[in-house]
Amino acid sequence: MLKHVAPFLFVLLGFSFNANAQFGFSHEVGIIAGPVAFQSDYGQRYNLNTNAGNTGLGIGIIHYINFSYEAECNCYTPDTYFNDHFKLRSELSYNKTDLEHFGEWVSPERNSLGAKQLRAMKGSTAVTNIGVQLEYFPFSIRDFTARTGSLGPFISLGGQFSYYNAKAYSTLGPLGTPITTFPKYLTPTDNRPYGFSTEGGTVWSVVSSVGTRYKLSPLRDLMIDLRFQYFFSNWVDGLNPNPEIYKENKANDWLVWLNVGYIYYLQ
Repeated sequence: MLKHVAPFLFVLLGFSFNANAQFGFSHEVGIIAGPVAFQSDYGQRYNLNTNAGNTGLGIGIIHYINFSYEAECNCYTPDTYFNDHFKLRSELSYNKTDLEHFGEWVSPERNSLGAKQLRAMKGSTAVTNIGVQLEYFPFSIRDFTARTGSLGPFISLGGQFSYYNAKAYSTLGPLGTPITTFPKYLTPTDNRPYGFSTEGGTVWSVVSSVGTRYKLSPLRDLMIDLRFQYFFSNWVDGLNPNPEIYKENKANDWLVWLNVGYIYYLQ
């Protein structure tokens, strides 16, 4: 994992400090944490219990390049639209979610072998992300910075490189036999022998957020944002029933993360 993440982190930090040296931007650092709802092949689609049950926790550290303010001279940068409405956010984060099947096919009144197999099937995925987002503030960043108690709403778009570690197992015994495994997960998929896998891997994703900051003091903000992250793989959760046969398996894995953050402005 480190051999993939380290060069990217080096580039991010190198760009950040080089930008400050050449262009006079300022920096912000912070921490984030909150619940993660992982939308995967576990459970029934559009089912409230699935959405509420397959949740985990995410944490992270974040860094911003603030284009509107120059820390070295304690002054504002040139008054351009970009400087006053955009920030560049880099991030290193981690989330983990335990997964199981929910919905009508595993309801207690169902006593078929298939229902028992689905109820016994469990899994988890742990995802480490590193990436950048460009945040857009529709209202002036300078005005927000100048007033304690003000709100600074924003939207963002970016990309992340992730390392995931997925696990799948059954309380009935080892997966991979007709006794323990629901039939759709016994079908080979993507050159794998089954539609499930316990594996680690890397994947790219696109990330979009909407949120707001609250100005606690000249150098401190609280932040809340709701993130959507879409992975360019369907193996992040460890399940991928063959999409050529099981047409309902038509979307890659994705998650929603509601996080709260604390941000400090570096001088």
